[in-house]
Amino acid sequence: MNSRTVVVGIAVSAIGAALLLTGCSGTTAEAGPPASSTVAAATTTRSAPAPDTLTPSIIGQAEKHHTAVLGRALTGTTLDEKQWIVLNQVTDEPVERTAHIDRIAGLTQWAPAEVETALNALLAQGLLATTPHGRLEPTTSGKAVVGEVRAESGAIVAAAYGAVTPEDLAATARVLATITARMAQELTHG
Repeated sequence: MNSRTVVVGIAVSAIGAALLLTGCSGTTAEAGPPASSTVAAATTTRSAPAPDTLTPSIIGQAEKHHTAVLGRALTGTTLDEKQWIVLNQVTDEPVERTAHIDRIAGLTQWAPAEVETALNALLAQGLLATTPHGRLEPTTSGKAVVGEVRAESGAIVAAAYGAVTPEDLAATARVLATITARMAQELTHG
């Protein structure tokens, strides 16, 4: 794996933190492969950035902490990360199965087959159901699990994000969205 691939994966992963924890949605690839410890090697060939400069290392650290919060919140459930994202992203309105699989695959950069496997597990566990019109919707149990995980992770996330001004959060969101969009373009070109 080359250093460019590692850096891309880390930046995309960090942007997915809100998606993983609180159910935020967006238009760019918001989650990806876990950050890799090889980032240090990928970034050490350049001169050291100023301490207040956004780097893949900082993004990777944030992503790792968001993932740890999610892991804690999922403890005691039957869900893994993929199942959580598939369930968490079902809206209040029933959604068409193929469209949901395609949407999650686009957000996460997972293969559609991986998303479908997670979706089938949720159907088998009774957390998602198929409507008479063939759409997906969360069951009462599914809604309860989503509420519990969001409550567990939300308190930690709210405290962390509350330490930053709304203006800085907005600026960070714009910066990360721009970086993600550019990386998505680069990934489509090879």
